[in-house]
Parts: sequence; C-alpha cells; structure tokens
Amino acid sequence: MSNNTNTPIIGILGWEAINNNALSQLGHIPGDIAHPSTFSFPVLYKRIEGAYYETVIVEPSAKVLMAIIDAAKEMERNVKAIMTDCGYNAIFQQELANAVDVPVFASSLLQIPLVHLMLKKGQKIGIIAAYKEYLTEEHLRKVGIGENILLSIIGMENTEFSKVRADPLAIMDVSQFEKEVISLAKCLVNENRNVGAIVLECTDLPPFAAIRRETGLPVFDIVTLVNMVYDAIAGDRWGKSVK
Repeated sequence: MSNNTNTPIIGILGWEAINNNALSQLGHIPGDIAHPSTFSFPVLYKRIEGAYYETVIVEPSAKVLMAIIDAAKEMERNVKAIMTDCGYNAIFQQELANAVDVPVFASSLLQIPLVHLMLKKGQKIGIIAAYKEYLTEEHLRKVGIGENILLSIIGMENTEFSKVRADPLAIMDVSQFEKEVISLAKCLVNENRNVGAIVLECTDLPPFAAIRRETGLPVFDIVTLVNMVYDAIAGDRWGKSVK
C-alpha cells in the first residue's frame, strides 16, 4: 500500500445506502462519521448490503456479520485499520477483530475502559445511546466493559431520532434534534452528579459538539476514536524535525 498522504489508511464500514432516509440527513453534516470532511485525512468507505437498523440494532444478524467480515477482509488489503459506523456493532467486535490482520474498532464504546481508568473511584461514565433497550450486557462485554465499570445510560427514543424507527422516509428536524441531544446530555449529568465523562454510542452525534460546552465534561465519540487510531498509525508530526 502506498504511503502517499492522499491514500486512505482508515477504512469505515457502513450500513447500506438508503436514499431520503432520516439518518442520511445526519450523514450530510460535517462532523458525522459519514461525511468525508469530518476528518483531516482521507478515509475509505464501504457500505454493507443488508446492514441497517433492524439487522444490526434490533436483532443482530449472523448473515450481516458474515457480510461485514467479507467486506473487512476485502478492505484490509488497502487500509491499516477498520472502523464501523454504528456503535451497536460492538456486539460483533471480537468476531471482526479475529477475522482480519489489521486492528478493528467496531464501536466508540471501546473507549469506555480507557475512560474508566482516567476517572476516580465511584465516578460513572454516561452513555448516550440511540436506543437504550437494545444496548445489552453482551454489547458491553464484547468491548471489554466489565461489571466494575459504573455506567449511566440514556437513550434517544423520545427525540427526532426516533422518526427513523417509525418511518424510514421521515424528514428529521436537525435543529430540533440538536436541542434534544443537548437536553439529554444535561439531564444525564444533572440526574447523575457523579458522571465524570460521556461516551456517545451513536456515530451521528459528534456534530453536536455543544454537549461538551453545556455539560463541562469530556465527551468521547467515534470521531475522537478515529482520530486517535489515525495518530497511532500515521502520526509523525514531530518525528521529521528530530535530529
């Protein structure tokens, strides 16, 4: 693989393309994992046919897992690390990591063990998830989150985001959604005073960076993870000047 800086070394596996879908509206916002301008470096995108809300979040599909593995095997020929565009792929983390020879980061939730170690004893990690009911113990266990890690989870079921669940072709009011997300984050912190940091499960939430300002807490998401992985693989900003 070329070392040219214009050659993607991070690959992102996404849901199948659905035109005029409510979620696709968020993908057009800089800061969303699906928007190429989100990153200061090129990334390689590949969509997985059959991967969508029902087959990844509601009822994780073995068939979809195999499709993701096949895509990852194809992608690893051209990249040095592979990410996915949905936090609920946490449930597939171990299978994906074992299937290829490059590092795999299936979910922003992988950051939680790190965040846990940076907080003092007794502090919680707040999670803002797309749908709380579908974030199971198995999802958490697959990304190394043990029972010793204190969590407070809140879902976005009663926001504009829920429109995609009721009607895949719904039009989302993005401005209203941003207000709802910020309100959820503030509610999470106000009701759990011992929350020391927040992790965003949903990969559509990074554009709403005001969460950091409004809560005063560090917020980890899929974009912070992608940037960290890129720096770990390709970061050489200081090395060139060292004699």
